[in-house]
Formats: sequence, C-alpha cells, structure tokens
Amino acid sequence: MRIDLSSLGVLSLAVASSLSVLWWMDMGGLRGAAQAAEVPAAAVRAADGHYWAEARIDGRPVRLMVDTGASRVVLTRADAAALGIEPSADAYSTSLATAAGPVRAAPVRLKSVAVAGARVDQVEALVVDHGLPHSLLGMSYLGRLSAFTATPTRLTLQG
Repeated sequence: MRIDLSSLGVLSLAVASSLSVLWWMDMGGLRGAAQAAEVPAAAVRAADGHYWAEARIDGRPVRLMVDTGASRVVLTRADAAALGIEPSADAYSTSLATAAGPVRAAPVRLKSVAVAGARVDQVEALVVDHGLPHSLLGMSYLGRLSAFTATPTRLTLQG
C-alpha cells in the first residue's frame, strides 16, 4: 500500500473536520440547539394533590387535570361545547370506566393541544356525555411528548 502526500493531506483535513464537528456538538452547538427547540411547559400541583394544566385546544383555553391513567384526552360536554365540538347523540358510542362508574363517550379528533408551547397536533380525544366533573389531559397527548417529569409541585412537559 502506497500513500502519497496529497492523499495524506486530504485524510488529515477530513479527520480535522470531523473532530471539529464533534467538538462543536459536545460544546453545545447542535445539542444546545435541539434543547432550545424543546419548550418546557408546566402543570401545577394543586392543594387537591392533582396536577392541573392550562391548555389551549384548537387555540382556545381549557383547564385540564393531568391524568396518566387516561388513555386519551377526555373533555366534558361543557368544555367540548365551548370549543365548538358538539357530537350528535348517536356519536356517544364508546363506554368508559371511570372512578365514578361507566360513562358514554364520543370519539373526536382535536386539531391541536398545547400546554405552554408543548404542542401536539391531531390528538385523539373523547367527549363524555355526563358524569365527569372536569376534562382530563390523557396519554393521547402526554404519550406524544418527548418527555414529562413530575416533582412534588409541578409537572414539566417537553414537546
């Protein structure tokens, strides 16, 4: 195998370029840019022990209780109506088991759900007919985030 000086120069330049990129990434270049793009959002733990989030659903404000046990975002009929979502009577075709007992629900798709910038588009949700005192921020939203972590006072969400 024979290596001439021009090949050695090209190889040295390629190695130096690669090392420069690795150094830049390690010092916060690309990694820092990716972290800056993630907007942390918070749900606050209230006196009742639950985490509550002020969300924007399809651009409108809705207060939701964070519920990792709920497979979907669940809206009360009143919250859904405030968003302009009014399923027909025959749309309530799904049955849910809640702490208060079984309730009927209508499947819907929300254009977007955002909590302080952690936005998820095309979110599956349910509108309950009755029996739920407040809307729930469930896993159809939470499970599509890059991360969420809980502390004793707040829940941090990353989009």
